[in-house]
Amino acid sequence: MSGLGGLNKSPNGVVLGLVQLQLPNVATKEDLNAQTDKIVSMVKKARNNMPSMDLVVFPEYSLHGASMDTNPEIMCSLDGPEVAAFKRACLDNKIWGCFSIMEMNPDGNPYNSGIIIDDRGKIQLYYRKMHPWVPVEPWEPGNIGIPICDGPNGSKLALIICHDGMFPEMARESAYKGANIILRTAGYTAPIRHAWHITNQANAFCNLAYTASVCMAGTDGTFNSMGEGMIVNFDGQPIVTGNGIPDEIITAEVRPDLCDEARRLWGVENNIYQFGHRGFVAVKDGAQDCPYTYMRDLIEGRYALQWESAVVVTDGTGCGFALPNRRYESARKQP
Repeated sequence: MSGLGGLNKSPNGVVLGLVQLQLPNVATKEDLNAQTDKIVSMVKKARNNMPSMDLVVFPEYSLHGASMDTNPEIMCSLDGPEVAAFKRACLDNKIWGCFSIMEMNPDGNPYNSGIIIDDRGKIQLYYRKMHPWVPVEPWEPGNIGIPICDGPNGSKLALIICHDGMFPEMARESAYKGANIILRTAGYTAPIRHAWHITNQANAFCNLAYTASVCMAGTDGTFNSMGEGMIVNFDGQPIVTGNGIPDEIITAEVRPDLCDEARRLWGVENNIYQFGHRGFVAVKDGAQDCPYTYMRDLIEGRYALQWESAVVVTDGTGCGFALPNRRYESARKQP
């Protein structure tokens, strides 16, 4: 049930708007300023389009485009003018917003970051993309984990970005930390369409969580992004699916209270609970060990595939990036 896209909002509902934003070309500071203004205008469009909307979600690359340009002139910071403009837009239009920035990193390559701003203009969630789409993307891997924030009307929000959603552990971590709505922003192109659909559905079903996901749309003359906004129920059934029309806003109502109820009451297929309580019919409270070799190896710093030595693409040189000479620092650093 989508409540006719949110037109008929229930008392416990959260109306989401996913913006299939036109893919821009951004090469200069002037381009960045113009695209900031475009996003601000789309926040206003979202509010005028759907007065009941609680949260408007913009795709990855909505501010910078898909060129992978790391020019410091067009990188952003949390205290910069672009984020300030997004804060004002949320405050002025009394709406929550999810935005994408390429964030300056004085210690290395920029971060691909996302923020959620509330309807008072305050940042409630800040996330750095954990899994850049290698070997195509040059971004520094995120080092602050997956944060969760309280959202509108009983929702608990997580944000993962694009390729993150291909790893089931990302959605599981989001739900494990309490998220009942998992946002996924992306810039994907058409070859990823099938994987996009099945992972958004699987991430919802496996974790009893709503997933709300959106890509950029249209072409910048080089790349074609696919749009494909979709909101999936916590049972894995799509509620609404979008198209490839640039600047169209896909909307639906979701019910966090029903998601939370399912997590409490479901027996069959309450998978996120059963994952840590294996076979509870046979043994009290279920088995709570970690039988997964890859998890133990990752913790111990010895993750290695059986075919590790045969993997061909292990850096970005094939996509024109320099060979890195710096190791990742695993200690988490809050900005």
